[in-house]
Amino acid sequence: MAWRFALMIDPAAPGDPRGSFAETFTVIDPAAPALSVGELSTQRGDGIFESIGVVDGHPQEVTAHLERLVHSARLCDLPEPHVAQWREAVAAAAAACGPGESVVKLILSRGVEHGPAPTAWVTAAPAADFAAVREHGVRVVTLDRGYALDVPARAPWLLLGAKTLSYAVNMAALREAKRRGADDAIFTTSDGYVLEAPTASLILRRGDTFVTPAPNGGILHGTTQLSLFAHLEEQGYATAYATIPVSDLATADAAWLVSSVRLAAPIAAIDGAGLAVDRAFTASVNRYLLSPRD
Repeated sequence: MAWRFALMIDPAAPGDPRGSFAETFTVIDPAAPALSVGELSTQRGDGIFESIGVVDGHPQEVTAHLERLVHSARLCDLPEPHVAQWREAVAAAAAACGPGESVVKLILSRGVEHGPAPTAWVTAAPAADFAAVREHGVRVVTLDRGYALDVPARAPWLLLGAKTLSYAVNMAALREAKRRGADDAIFTTSDGYVLEAPTASLILRRGDTFVTPAPNGGILHGTTQLSLFAHLEEQGYATAYATIPVSDLATADAAWLVSSVRLAAPIAAIDGAGLAVDRAFTASVNRYLLSPRD
């Protein structure tokens, strides 16, 4: 990935009243070393992040991403991010993106071990080309996430539902999916319910109703899924959150993986069984997702 821009943030306290936070930013060379060897984000994955899609310089759904950043910080006992400061940093990164699709990443780490403060930074880079998967779809396999549906409520220390830097399991799942001849995966619970993909939310269509798994199983509430549901409701469709048995995947009329940068990728097959791909509808959904969204 060719980084275009990076800046370090000196995190402000939540109640900091200043009108501009420019003096808390340090623009750095994105190709140069910037982190200490004692940095806990790299040693332990001890931190949180957000990836914001940028289209022609416009950062998408910034408020929703910042709300989720605050939520993740709370779950991880990290200092509360100053929303106005991070919003200003996002604007600075997006201004460096130029035309086309890009991605701005926000990272808040616990900092250096035994250090006095967290580490925070923002980067910007061109997005990968997802045109083919948006049109033709992805093949997925179901993978057991290794816990029952009620575990997140019983064990909040597992941080299920926080967008943490600890993505080793997610990346291992994608590698396993490719070993099985697929492009992506859908996590399931050990007691047979659907969760989400390693880096995306899942949406199923049944007639004129669009359903996503209820966020009660440690699911990361997707910003793109929320935006798309609002759009679908405006178009007259029904939307719902539900506890979905794995067996229901095979009976869906259509399905998509949705995320901030890939946008809506139709699912063409689940565990080797083909699923109808509505290219025209998917194209209309992606036109909406590529339009400016705040």
